[in-house]
Amino acid sequence: MTLRVAVLPNSTTYLDAVLKSADAAVTSLDDAQALVWTSSDQTGFPSSLPANVEWVQLKSAGVKPWIDSGRIDSQRTWTSAVGAYSADVAEHAVALLLGCLRQFTLHARANTWLKEHTWGTVRSLRGRTVAIVGAGSIGRSMIPLLKAHGAEVIAVNRSGREVEGAERTVTSRDLDEALAAADDAVLAGASTDETQRLIGKEQLAALGSDPRDGSPGVLINIARGDLVDTAALTDALHRRIIGGAGLDVFDPEPLPAEDPLWGMDNVLITPHVANPQNRMLENFASLVEENLRRYASGRTLKAEIDLHRSY
Repeated sequence: MTLRVAVLPNSTTYLDAVLKSADAAVTSLDDAQALVWTSSDQTGFPSSLPANVEWVQLKSAGVKPWIDSGRIDSQRTWTSAVGAYSADVAEHAVALLLGCLRQFTLHARANTWLKEHTWGTVRSLRGRTVAIVGAGSIGRSMIPLLKAHGAEVIAVNRSGREVEGAERTVTSRDLDEALAAADDAVLAGASTDETQRLIGKEQLAALGSDPRDGSPGVLINIARGDLVDTAALTDALHRRIIGGAGLDVFDPEPLPAEDPLWGMDNVLITPHVANPQNRMLENFASLVEENLRRYASGRTLKAEIDLHRSY
């Protein structure tokens, strides 16, 4: 039987190709078994879905706003895009980490030769220990990249289940201990009620100093801005409690033009572009294709949303 799929608000050439490959029929929402929602937010999403829609595929990896709005129900299966973009976001996270350790922001803004002042504080990733906080699909994609640069990894997750490639894995209850043992930290977890302001004053202080030379660690956030207490982060950066921050996400977002983070020479900012747009469209289509085939054969879909876990 041909699977009937509605694609809203609009399709892409990548989606057109995978729908054809999966022998799916593109139809109206009123006649569809599945809805593929191609926007990154809820603008224009149908106020109610007909009962014939059994599965909704979202383009977003982070789904807390969808859950908070009450749109995601238990009457049908909902899937996110968790895992679809992991490799590209992991690449960006490592780039931010390298840029912070090498003090790219300071040097890029300089209008004079700074070597005499900064050469001694430029850092290599080789030999450092990086805590990945929220070691899910993005974190797992980061590990080979970090190890290729000679770094070691402490993985932090909810279950404490061993993460392949990490030197050790701890539960989120041991977050402060993991931060104290690490040189640097990367935030890669989901935004949930439990992870709001996960990183505050105490956690930033726990990153502490490198016992080899006393240099403070770096914090990278490519997850969601609300995982971090922004005021505490700004203060820690201003007082050099941490050595730097590489930020692709913010709270609030977009980051206001008057925010002091913009002017700090130890902050490397990118405007939520860790997932390149052209790659996003292709990767999302690949996920849709996999889930179309799973749905047609009655198998469990990838990235099914668990309302109890909020992701």
